[in-house]
Amino acid sequence: MAPQPRQLILKLLLAADDGELSARDAVAGCALFGIRENSVRVALVRLAGAGLIEAAGRGSYRLGPNGTGLAADVATWPTAEQRVREWQGGWVAVHVGALGRSDRVALRARDRALALLGLRELDRGLFLRPDNLVGGVAGVRERLHKLGLEEDAAVFLASELDTSREKRARALWDGKALTKRYRQTRQQLQKWLARAGELEPDVAARESFLQGSDAIRQLVFDPLLPDPLVDIAERRAFVATVLDFDRAGREIWRRVRQPAPAAVAAGRKPATSH
Repeated sequence: MAPQPRQLILKLLLAADDGELSARDAVAGCALFGIRENSVRVALVRLAGAGLIEAAGRGSYRLGPNGTGLAADVATWPTAEQRVREWQGGWVAVHVGALGRSDRVALRARDRALALLGLRELDRGLFLRPDNLVGGVAGVRERLHKLGLEEDAAVFLASELDTSREKRARALWDGKALTKRYRQTRQQLQKWLARAGELEPDVAARESFLQGSDAIRQLVFDPLLPDPLVDIAERRAFVATVLDFDRAGREIWRRVRQPAPAAVAAGRKPATSH
């Protein structure tokens, strides 16, 4: 299934090495997915109107004020394993029971922030995650606020839960399913890399983008649980493979974006050139 123009443009922008994306590159990148130029131009205008992107020069865009906070957090995915530490058994707790639920924009931002930090609801309005992230409670609180969680939300350290709640807390995540998905996605990416050289450039670019985006999203929303809740060796192998895949995908896109020497010599532009 082809991505929507707005989603694809934002992903292309996040993947840009210098943080900027020209309108020509946006059009060319979207063309690989069968998206017409007019649709791309409309999407750029709407993204700018929503403050998600802004002009960075003539015909070039960068993330706007409403996109930088989330983008900055998402962009940390390559260092996922560097953000975890040994778990001592405590929990980072967030209580949102006193916060309103009528503001849909605030509610979406809250839910997204909690999900990105891997927090799950234990009791009504009380969310937990293992206290195994570098920076502890203070670090989690800062990230949550940057992602849109209201300042009035209580973020604190919880320990010595009663036996029933401790058992339920450890069961908030399906560790076996997470471990299985690490392994399956890793094997899928490795299989694709092994045959990538046999694909046509446009096909390789399109498939690497779709599979890479899915794998990165999986990692972005991964709760980064500690042992014994998940197999961290499988997660580390998965992260390493995603990094390899990302590097390979970027190289594929660079080759697709560069005009072939023969075409340049003939004064022509290949179909995938910008």
